[in-house]
Amino acid sequence: MPTPHISADYGEVAEIVLLPGDPLRAKYIAENYLSDVKQFNAVRNALGYTGNYMDLRISIMGTGMGCPSMGIYSYELIHFYGAKALIRTGSCGALADGLKLGDLVMAMGVSTSSNYAEQYHFPGIYSATASYRLLSEAVSAAEEYNIDHKVGNIYCSDVFYRDDQINDTLKKMGILAAEMESYALYCNAVAGGIDALTILTVTDILDTGESVSADQREKGLTNMMKVALATAQNYVKKYCHH
Repeated sequence: MPTPHISADYGEVAEIVLLPGDPLRAKYIAENYLSDVKQFNAVRNALGYTGNYMDLRISIMGTGMGCPSMGIYSYELIHFYGAKALIRTGSCGALADGLKLGDLVMAMGVSTSSNYAEQYHFPGIYSATASYRLLSEAVSAAEEYNIDHKVGNIYCSDVFYRDDQINDTLKKMGILAAEMESYALYCNAVAGGIDALTILTVTDILDTGESVSADQREKGLTNMMKVALATAQNYVKKYCHH
């Protein structure tokens, strides 16, 4: 049955789903990487597609910006469409020294200013972490392709334009990069009993103001896609038994 936000019927979404924030990036990926593509969603322009990547049936869907939007789409994919693994393929602003435009950041853990986890009544501050199964496959893929990457903690914020300056504090605490969706993704994945991982491309250097264009953000993230698709393939071969 369709949900309020996804118009697909059950079975039209694959067990593994890539989640770019930008719906147009989902469209670009589907058109350029997949065969036998079928669009399963256009509600609110959160474009979603299912197709084949070599021998892998995979879906790709845009999630929009921020934890509330990611929270809705990832929850529905898990609980209404049977997703077993979700891989966010997003962009980020680099904080750590040594990161360059185009480098990959894999989020082993996510710190946050969001109140998203309040719903679980966790006795403290919940530490959101990636699926090690997906993370290990992503690291192996990046090493195999010789793609520059870092693994560690990222910061997920509800605020894009800040009045206060927190970058020095984040860097001091070992935060690699900042973005706005992964905390909700990781919380929903753990609560729903599935695997999730965030793979990010550095599109901004927060200290210097360097950045890539909007068109490059949509179409120029080739290395991230190579790693994400290889991760999905190897994950399905190892862990999805039919």
